[in-house]
Amino acid sequence: MKSIKNHLSLVIALLSILFSMQVFLIVDRSIDAYKANLASNYSVIAVSQKKLSNSAILDINKIIASVEELSPESVIKRLNSNMQSKNVELLKLSLPKFYKLSLAYYPSPKEVKKLTSDLLRTSSITKVEDFSHNHDTTYKLLLLFKSVVAIFAIVVLVVTLLLIFKELRIWQYKHNERMSIMGLFGAATWLRSAVLFRLAIVDALIASVVAFGVFLYVSSLPWVLEQFNNIGISIVVFNPVEDFLLILGVAMSISVVLASLIVLGHKEEV
Repeated sequence: MKSIKNHLSLVIALLSILFSMQVFLIVDRSIDAYKANLASNYSVIAVSQKKLSNSAILDINKIIASVEELSPESVIKRLNSNMQSKNVELLKLSLPKFYKLSLAYYPSPKEVKKLTSDLLRTSSITKVEDFSHNHDTTYKLLLLFKSVVAIFAIVVLVVTLLLIFKELRIWQYKHNERMSIMGLFGAATWLRSAVLFRLAIVDALIASVVAFGVFLYVSSLPWVLEQFNNIGISIVVFNPVEDFLLILGVAMSISVVLASLIVLGHKEEV
């Protein structure tokens, strides 16, 4: 029972770090998927005085993925649907060319401005509608949400690292007498601190396995998948191979590094 209590505090502390890290990964993947979804629905309209080839427009900026020339009928229909046929034909002749530009990915406000600037440098293009106001608002909201989650994860990381460091220090004090005796008999530092490193490694393994089981279960819940479907995206909530290796690597690194710092600090005090 005592052994379980000794391990429980470290395991819970490591789990809090792993949970916050995985939540940040899920949010990051969700934002990337949502941006990809927005990119498929976001487009820029360019108005040209003369007909341009698709290749010429694609060469203007690498972010342009495809070009579609809007038919005069669709443009006229948006302007006025009650015009006489004679006037419609005359309007067709005088109308400039309208091009709908689809983008390779959802751009930042800076990239939108550069795209607009590049398009307007073309002599025949007289106007560009980039819907920048709506775009900038959406983009800033996505960045804000990601930043809030990142700050939360960092705060959890810092606080938990301090707790783990303190817990390992307590364990060191508990075994200080045994470590000192081993030192008198000429035992190496790593051998004297073997119990501390064993505790750190075992707890890292336990926390990683528990996190793996929880994340695997959560990722299979229909309710979780339904929430992503409601906002029109599909992501990998938990990758059993890549995410587990990342979780294991982070847990082991944190435990071993903190244990090493404690051992080095103890050596300096002696």
